[in-house]
Amino acid sequence: MMRQMSRSVIGQEEVVRTLTMALLCNGNVLLEGLPGTAKTRSIKTLSQVLKARLGRIQFTPDLLPSDVTGNEIYQDNQGRSELQFQPGPIFNELVLADEINRAPAKVQSALLEAMEERQITVAGKTYSLPPLFMVLATQNPIEQEGTYPLPEAQMDRFLMKISVDYPGSEAELDIVRLLQAEEAEASELEMISQEHIFTARQEIQAMQVAPAVEQYIVDLVIATRQPQDYGEQLGQWIDTGSSPRASIALHRASRACAWLDGRDHVTPEDVQSVLHAIMRHRLIISYDALADRVTADQIIDEVVRQVAVG
Repeated sequence: MMRQMSRSVIGQEEVVRTLTMALLCNGNVLLEGLPGTAKTRSIKTLSQVLKARLGRIQFTPDLLPSDVTGNEIYQDNQGRSELQFQPGPIFNELVLADEINRAPAKVQSALLEAMEERQITVAGKTYSLPPLFMVLATQNPIEQEGTYPLPEAQMDRFLMKISVDYPGSEAELDIVRLLQAEEAEASELEMISQEHIFTARQEIQAMQVAPAVEQYIVDLVIATRQPQDYGEQLGQWIDTGSSPRASIALHRASRACAWLDGRDHVTPEDVQSVLHAIMRHRLIISYDALADRVTADQIIDEVVRQVAVG
């Protein structure tokens, strides 16, 4: 799957790998990057390779929660008007929430139940979502006019936040040539069965993690809640640390990372390799850190340096 995606999404190998890990962990993903960095293309390619139904929601200030979840409407049934539920785009297997921070909190909150419990409640009735369900949201990090910041409760429901950078010069040249070839002739991607994903998830769930590695995972998260215990600098940088969801996400993503590398055990290096994607959106950075232009990734680097490997 990663090989097929890399044919269409050039120069974004880390994005492809992280998307794959999130899929194997049955988690949701927030992609943050400048315009034109293949965020939407990555999601569309993933849906093509999996042959999954893709629902796209363009988040705008005038969007309503019912535009996301669906609503009950009156329909004629043999001469009688009856209320029938009309499913919204959230009922697809992959859901692209494009520019998610362009809609107000009331609309953003329509995703909360779906992201956490894989179900939607409308007019007192609960509807289950597809077995393969994943919310993939995008946002622009620099254009903040007319946007609504995501509340911490929703940010915490994203398993990973992927920072999408510009590709290198060689990769960009390959992109130009690829798009020219696609204009001349549509390229075919090899599809895989979704059953492979469900089987992989079962193997990852059954993977054992050594107690020392589990303690290392917890220590990393605790360090963000008690940063003053790990140096004065960290104490000045972090206002609020990560929730227990971070520990759960680290445990799951580390197992997926080891599985992708063909191992049946998790190492501290696996934990460190997924730490930034798991943690960067779960830290509330202090005003001093923002004033000094210290990024979440730099803070996480310092956490890794300060926390000893068990």
